[in-house]
Parts: sequence; C-alpha cells; structure tokens
Amino acid sequence: MGSAYAGWAARWRVPMGFLLVAAYVFFCRPTLRLWITGGAVALAGIAIRAFAAGCLVKNQSLATQGPYACTRNPLYLGSAFLGTGFALAGGRWILGLAWVVLFAAVYWPVIRREEAFLRQQFGSAYESYARDVPLFLPRLPRPAQLTGFQWKQYRKNHEYEAFVGYLAGMIFLALKMWFR
Repeated sequence: MGSAYAGWAARWRVPMGFLLVAAYVFFCRPTLRLWITGGAVALAGIAIRAFAAGCLVKNQSLATQGPYACTRNPLYLGSAFLGTGFALAGGRWILGLAWVVLFAAVYWPVIRREEAFLRQQFGSAYESYARDVPLFLPRLPRPAQLTGFQWKQYRKNHEYEAFVGYLAGMIFLALKMWFR
C-alpha cells in the first residue's frame, strides 16, 4: 500500500469509525446473550488497550515491556477485540463484516505507517525489536516482560476515554434491548 493511501487512512480512521457507529446505532439488534458475550470480548479489548497505554511514552522511548513484549501493536489488537465484541453484541453479521472491512482498509495501513515512523525514530533498536516481536498477533511473553504499567501514563494517554466509550456503548445496547 502506498504512503498516500496510508496517509488518507490515518486522517479518515476516526470519521470512518463514527460513520460505522452511526450505522451500528441504527442496525444493531442486541440480545441478552450477545450483549454479555460481546461485552466480555469488548472488555478484554479495553483491558489490552489500558495495559498498553499505561506502558507507552509516546515518541520518547520505544515501548517493549508489558503487552509490547507480546505484539508490536497492542493498542490496535485491543481495538480489534473491542470492535469485534461490539459487532458481536450488535447481533447482525453485517456489522461484523463492516468492522472487518474498516479494520483492514483503514487500520492496517495506519499500522504500517506507524511502523515506518518508529523505524525512523528508533533505528536499530526498533529493527531488533521488530525481529523478536510479532507485528499483530501476540506471542506468549516471559513473565518478567509483563511489567512497566504506570497509571500516570494511562491517564496521560487518555485511555480512560475508551473505557467511558465502552460503558456508554454497553448502556446504549442495554437500553435498546429494554425498549424493543
């Protein structure tokens, strides 16, 4: 994928996400079972994102501890779980398909673009890290690598906003079930 497309994807990922949310609000048909199951998957995504955000000092140091010891992109992995969970909770296969298309078309090029930035920013340290840690699908870490979380970084990275969004989404789905 070209850098022009990756730049477009980086600029439009949030508006495209809002467009998907609007379609979700209209089309979703949650059931209690799907709400619980999808909510649990989405909550796992929130936990992964929270752990990653608490280990990340953006643009200052290369994050290699915590979930970054398992995958080079734990924030996007968490987002994949989060989106998949909400797609499942929404009870419509078309929502899941739309999520997969959005992730592949928008987030995948952004991951590659950010990787190029990190290679430039951190040079040989990133090259070594990239050889040892998979791009997306996680590997099992050594217990000593699961350190580095700091609440200060979690707050500085504003990851609590994702948790608030998760709660709002789950409340919305519960209300949609209740008033159907």
